Amino acid sequence: QVQLVESGGGLVQAGGSLRLSCAPSGRTSSRNTMGWFRQAPGKDRDFVAVIYWSGVSKYYADSVKGRFAISRDNAKNTVYLQMNSLKPEDTAVYYCAADLNGTYYSSSSYRAWGQGTQVTVST
Repeated sequence: QVQLVESGGGLVQAGGSLRLSCAPSGRTSSRNTMGWFRQAPGKDRDFVAVIYWSGVSKYYADSVKGRFAISRDNAKNTVYLQMNSLKPEDTAVYYCAADLNGTYYSSSSYRAWGQGTQVTVST
């Protein structure tokens, strides 16, 4: 099973930017579809973005469209989430996911997860 490691979280003021990174800790196929989810305290784990192995097909949650951008570097086997114009409601633990088997926006469709990285947006 793929083990994923996220990095790049932190504290930022509203309107600021952060870039999250996610890479597998061991050997894995670069053809893995990879996604980002987030979970705020007391809430469900929600879909944020997904990128298919070619890097061409990408999908976003409506709440982040136009502000977040997902990308990948298959040579480095790394996926990124560039987050701009951050809002306090973006505050959550962000999780990287891989090994998709099902619908891309459902957390239960992914079989590999990272440990999560905290993103906090202050007013």
